[in-house]
This record gives sequence, C-alpha cells and structure tokens, in this order.
Amino acid sequence: MSAWKVFIRGLWEEVPVFRFMLGLCPTLAVTTTLINGLGMGLATASVLLGSNLVISILRKGIPSKIRIPSFIVVIASFVTIVDLVMHGYTPDLHKALGIFIPLIVVNCIILGRAEAFASKNGIGYSLLDAAGMGLGFTVVLCVLGSIREILGAGTIGGLPVLPVSFRPVLLFILPPGGFICYGLLLAGFNFIDSWRKEK
Repeated sequence: MSAWKVFIRGLWEEVPVFRFMLGLCPTLAVTTTLINGLGMGLATASVLLGSNLVISILRKGIPSKIRIPSFIVVIASFVTIVDLVMHGYTPDLHKALGIFIPLIVVNCIILGRAEAFASKNGIGYSLLDAAGMGLGFTVVLCVLGSIREILGAGTIGGLPVLPVSFRPVLLFILPPGGFICYGLLLAGFNFIDSWRKEK
C-alpha cells in the first residue's frame, strides 16, 4: 500500500467515527462548539501520533501476551502529557473538555490503531496512519461542533454569524441535539459514499 493511501483512508475510507462507530463518547459529549471539537480532535490526534510512534518503535520488543497493557501504558503516558500541556497553556479549553481528556486513554480509536496498525508496521507508515485517522476524527468533531454551535447559539467560534432575528434552538447544544446532528451527518456520509460507489 502506498504512503498516500495509508494517510488518505483515515479521511474517508476508514473515518473512525462513521465507519466503525469508534470515539462516539467524546464526539457527542464535547462538540457543543467548534472550539471544543477542535480542541478534543487535536488532543486525540496528538496522543494518536505519539502512541503510534512509540508502539511502532517497540513493536518487536513487546511480548504478545502483554501487548494490550503495554499499549495502554504508552497511550496513558501521552494522554498525561497532553492533559498537562492543555492545563498549562489552554486552561479554559481544558476546563470545558473536563473528564474527556483523561478518557482519551480508553478511546477505542487509539487502541485500535495501535493494535491493528502501529504494532505491525514501520515508523513512517504508523505516523501517516495516525495523522490520517487523527485528522479525519478532528474534521468530524469540527463539523459537528460547528453545526451544533450555529443552530444552538447562532455563533461560530464564539462570534455571531446569524441575524439578530434568529432564535437559537437550545436542543442542538444539549445531548439529544448531538445525537440528531450525528445521525444526519452519518446519513449524509453514507449517501455520498453509496453515490460515489455507483459512479
């Protein structure tokens, strides 16, 4: 498989949130705004890059019987680093994301990529895989966060974008609104995918 294909499949062919329904907890919980979605996406992508790199380097030295606990230790180390960096440099975003930053440790996207790809491939391909999957996840969170923020608050990135006469629909920044928006995005994704295959 070419390097380009390894990278690009995380953006469409294997988008974790749509193809495998992985990472739905943070996807639905923190995407009330574009900034929250971007922050969570970048935090997850950073952990994914770091853990894929280390696991790929150590893959031949990790005994198969303890590979999953080993992967979790590596992932938890990078989550701790990201958590401390965000706490120090972006305290408001850190507070908004709350418990969902430490919960990146159990995000199935990261553990899944460690098990399915980084533990079986070299450093270059593992980094490309992590970059593609992380970018795909971040884009989905940003799109979902933008839609929910526009409809639920009339803003994007905290800046007003709709006329004063627009009455925000509070539902969209509540949990049911997250499910509704996600369902519509998933339906649109599947429609485009089936249309592309027919073509």
